[in-house]
Amino acid sequence: MNVLTWADLTAPEQADALRRATAAAGPEVTAGVTEILEQVRSAGDAALRELTARLDGAQPEAIEVSVADRDAAAAGLTPALREAISEAAGRIRAFHEAGMQPGYAVETAPGVVCERVVRPIRRVGLYVPAGSAPLPSTALMLGVPAQLAGCREVVLCTPPRPDGTADPAVLTAAAECGITRIFLVGGAQAVAAMAYGTESVPACDKIFGPGNAWVTEAKRQVSTAEGGPGIDMPAGPSEVLVIADAGADAEFVAADLLSQAEHGPDSQVILLTDSRELAEAVASQVEAQVEALPRADIARKALSASRLVVTPDLETAFEVSNDYAPEHLILSVRDPQSWVGSVDRAGSVFLGDHTPETLGDYCSGTNHVLPTAGAARFTGGVNVAAFQIAMTVQRATPEGLAAVGPCAVVLAEAEQLHAHQRAVTRRLERLAPAGEGR
Repeated sequence: MNVLTWADLTAPEQADALRRATAAAGPEVTAGVTEILEQVRSAGDAALRELTARLDGAQPEAIEVSVADRDAAAAGLTPALREAISEAAGRIRAFHEAGMQPGYAVETAPGVVCERVVRPIRRVGLYVPAGSAPLPSTALMLGVPAQLAGCREVVLCTPPRPDGTADPAVLTAAAECGITRIFLVGGAQAVAAMAYGTESVPACDKIFGPGNAWVTEAKRQVSTAEGGPGIDMPAGPSEVLVIADAGADAEFVAADLLSQAEHGPDSQVILLTDSRELAEAVASQVEAQVEALPRADIARKALSASRLVVTPDLETAFEVSNDYAPEHLILSVRDPQSWVGSVDRAGSVFLGDHTPETLGDYCSGTNHVLPTAGAARFTGGVNVAAFQIAMTVQRATPEGLAAVGPCAVVLAEAEQLHAHQRAVTRRLERLAPAGEGR
């Protein structure tokens, strides 16, 4: 990885240094996803089988995982892995439960009560990627808040392994969250199945989960179609940005960069530092550490679109980070807590030398389904509220109508909406004279 000096770059060069690798693949991915969506919409389960065989190289006996296979999954895991899944679920549950927002009621005027009531989304679809590595942690990150929200139906799709079976760790994590309907289908076709419904997979009201550029584009397309489902957010190829000062440990910083680079060839990792010496040490560490990774080839492809950047000072580093709006932001700086106020845009922030992003990926308790591709500018990560809808309820007594009705009359007149106005005035005319206590 080459070390860039931010101040020496022109504005276009600075923009190019922060350009995400997926931007160049847009038109090809968009067209390919459109074709897959239409195929699944038209042919249902038959399309899922054909696409799974062609794209995943697998031919499951059935699209839906059987009860027997689901129940037997945990038996094939080591006791340590079973315990880790349960332990992680407990911390994820504790964190998300603490953030749940109850409904509330407010009397906004005498006789006028307005409420906010919370209801679970009826049927949600969860996408758990596998690709080159299964992600049971994602099943927990999506399944736990869905369970806490009280969603009546939870559908989970995950790609099959080459032998046509589901990863047992994913099945065990799903069982930990009470999920019983699991389908062996991945990629854009899984999103299509959950959006439109097939003979086997029920159509869902909202779709959650991270994925590659194809999954992210599929979520975007189905959510913008008429009558389409909602989606959690753009949660596509993984990314991490590290802000480090001269006191950071180059070995740790390189390890953090590589932890995201190994996700996939379209992942992106960036280091911003005010120390050229650290940047060069990190570059050396990255080269040394990547050689020992089983997924070295994947990591190297991601590193080709990644950057080590020297900024004039840390303040500039934070300005650049806020413009980039990273999915993960690691602050490898002295007194990291004092810098949190400088962070305006990030999916999840990790403070100090002993808080690797890996903890958030698995078991600290926060959610790892986070906004990517700059979406942290306007949204945050998945939480329980994402699986709920909030309705408002209001009730006015005659006294309440008398108290707030005249305000509505004036505003309706200003907007020239006279039917609105008369829906109030006709009622006001029926009210007894003030003081009769109707």
